[in-house]
Amino acid sequence: MQAIVETLFDSIYLITVITLGIFMIAKSRGDRQYRLFGVMAIVLGLGDSFHLIPRAIALCTLGLDDFTAALGIGKLITSITMTVFYILLYYVWRIRYHITESRTTTAAVYLLSILRILLCLCPQNQWLSAAPPLQWGIYRNIPFALLGLLVIVLFFRKAKEQKDVAFRWMWLTIVLSFGFYIPVVLWAEAVPMIGMLMIPKTCAYVWTVLIGYRAMRLEVCPRE
Repeated sequence: MQAIVETLFDSIYLITVITLGIFMIAKSRGDRQYRLFGVMAIVLGLGDSFHLIPRAIALCTLGLDDFTAALGIGKLITSITMTVFYILLYYVWRIRYHITESRTTTAAVYLLSILRILLCLCPQNQWLSAAPPLQWGIYRNIPFALLGLLVIVLFFRKAKEQKDVAFRWMWLTIVLSFGFYIPVVLWAEAVPMIGMLMIPKTCAYVWTVLIGYRAMRLEVCPRE
């Protein structure tokens, strides 16, 4: 039952975000903000597919234990592409709110992103192991959480300042995604049921993409 439900959910998620991303690029009409948002959605979907597709195959065939290496590599790739996702979201923020002078913020975004990726690439993560060390899961997610917090603050302040109705909940989608993700990192190995929080975490990312898609429909192609 888990195999069917989880595979169906993940399939709908991947198809939805990638399709919306392609649509946004195709319908952006040269609008940099929404073209970039579309690329961001595709990066999200394709990146997650490296982990979710092997997981679906494992659940529907031999089981997770026989796909440890594939799942580990998938997690590594997803960890990196999620970092890229937030870099792209940062640039969506810059374009939407016409930010031209933000060298310190940009430096912080890249510093945290590079640190996150370097920590992900450390062999101590033991991505191919069936029981990777928890402490390295925490280490690599510290700069990632700080990156997320930075983007949350940026969108919250600007959306409120400019009364941006379309993007008013963007900050909340990121808060929810991290709120559901952090307990999984900390306790999923000890309490497997906590892994179920990845479902609402995934829904939060779908909401992020839908915010951009709906805003584009209103601002770029309202009559279509």
